[in-house]
Amino acid sequence: MKLKGRIVLVTGASSGIGAATALAFAAEGARLLLAARREDKLAKVAAAVTERGAEAVHTISLDVRDRKAVQKAIDALPAEWAAIDILVNNAGLSRGLEKLYQGKTEDWEEMIDTNVKGLLYVTRAVVPGMVERSRGHVINLGSTAGELTYPGGAVYCATKAAERAINDGLRQDVLGTPIRVTTVDPGMVMTDFSLVRFHGDQERAASVYKNIQPLNAEDVAEVIVWAASRPEHVNIARVLLTPVQQANSLLFHREA
Repeated sequence: MKLKGRIVLVTGASSGIGAATALAFAAEGARLLLAARREDKLAKVAAAVTERGAEAVHTISLDVRDRKAVQKAIDALPAEWAAIDILVNNAGLSRGLEKLYQGKTEDWEEMIDTNVKGLLYVTRAVVPGMVERSRGHVINLGSTAGELTYPGGAVYCATKAAERAINDGLRQDVLGTPIRVTTVDPGMVMTDFSLVRFHGDQERAASVYKNIQPLNAEDVAEVIVWAASRPEHVNIARVLLTPVQQANSLLFHREA
């Protein structure tokens, strides 16, 4: 499917996989709707997307945890931006790596509110329009963490297991329509993920990637665009991608 002129909404577009995805779609001539909380960083991504070749760009200051704000933002889109063709549910994060019985409830709430409820809120606001127009593609960002839980990651892993269930449930619920639903599940990716998880502790975040070559955000973005550009009768249900040095969320090979 040609992506030129298609309206693509990317949540969490201010950095990491979201920003890389926006740039990748821009290179295909798509029209980019970029949503994120950090307006300053979002503005920089919007400028880069324009330079990369996007047909047009529109930004939305949005916290996906706020259900009313999500619905209001979608309802308030200018007419020329309302017919969203592709939704990339990228907004998400991890907080903390403590044992479950020692975890911080505020960290749990932030992960659940963003990774699960935020995913649901945006999907609920956007997908009815896709069904009404009889076209659309929802691409959700999952993780290897959604298929295998690791120590200290129970709640984050639970949110990504929920993402996988929501993705598969949505794909069943739109059966009989032309809507496509995909989950892209990366393993270790070099972004600010670990820096966010460890609340800004740069040394601890850097240790996650020690002696291993992780994926980068562009690797994941390339897969997202590939899935979106398949012929309209083809649905890529799931893509699992990892670095060569990673087998799953528990097993890595680190060079000495």
